[in-house]
Amino acid sequence: MNTVRWGILGAARFARQHMAPAIHAAEGAELVALATSDLAKAEGFQAFCPGLRRHDSYDALLADPAIDAVYIPLPNHLHVEWTLKAIAAGKHVLTEKPVALRAAEIDQLIAARDRAGLLVAEAYMIVHHPQWQRARDWIQAGEIGEIVHADAQFSFRLTDMDNIRNRPEAAGGSLRDIGVYTFGSVRFAAGAEPDRIESRLIRDNGIDSFAHVFGTMKPANAALGAGFTYASTTSMRAYNRQVVTVQGTKGMVRVEGGPFNANINDMARVELHVQGNRVITDRFPGLNQYKLQVEAFGRSVREGVPYDCPLEFSRGTQAMMDRVFDVAVDFAV
Repeated sequence: MNTVRWGILGAARFARQHMAPAIHAAEGAELVALATSDLAKAEGFQAFCPGLRRHDSYDALLADPAIDAVYIPLPNHLHVEWTLKAIAAGKHVLTEKPVALRAAEIDQLIAARDRAGLLVAEAYMIVHHPQWQRARDWIQAGEIGEIVHADAQFSFRLTDMDNIRNRPEAAGGSLRDIGVYTFGSVRFAAGAEPDRIESRLIRDNGIDSFAHVFGTMKPANAALGAGFTYASTTSMRAYNRQVVTVQGTKGMVRVEGGPFNANINDMARVELHVQGNRVITDRFPGLNQYKLQVEAFGRSVREGVPYDCPLEFSRGTQAMMDRVFDVAVDFAV
């Protein structure tokens, strides 16, 4: 297989703005078809991919023998159902985050993936961007010494209550939408898992609009220490903010410039602060993390190379998410 032929289930705005153009532009990928009953929405995709075929239903797209892989940007509560259907149809699958709503659901996906011998993954694009790979490499090489503390902040303002992120029946909320980044980014870069977790939530419209999570994490690499404190905030009611900091005994790594929306809000960059007040800054202009994700997926499908975000990694982030919800205490301001 020289080219992975893609289909998309649903004409989500995010798919039209980001993932469909990325698939269309990615090396070794071809955007072949879109499943939507809305002709007007399909035209928005065909504007940059004129040869795109339209299927009237998701099942029709999954039955299309000309498609090797599907991207699923459906509402959160539909991810597991349609991922399983896509696997059953013999397609490789890239499903938007969160790939499931509880960690146990991912076990189903792993079992189905293994039986089918397909690549099935969560669309967790940041691990494919070199700013996060650089942050991980610095930390794992001991450049900041033993880890003392990590914090991650992600917020944006969303006041449209009809938006799917604000709808409880579609499993909306700040944690499921952006908590996967504040949790997963530290797990990826520090190679650590949560030990103790506490959380405080503000809820409105039936979803968590703000979450403060704190506790301790333990790195797998013993050279990075026995454990460190962790804190994160996510909000859908505050001005845009994205930053992740990992502090050690000898230095600090700080990921800025849109660590979760690289080169959209600002230029992607990562800083290494070391003793003597020296700062090494690596900048990554012009790289599209969605395109990098599609290309990495394609290499794994074609060549069998390991994928940087297997379902096992996504399960770890969801298990952390489960714990955060399970111990959450509501509060108001």
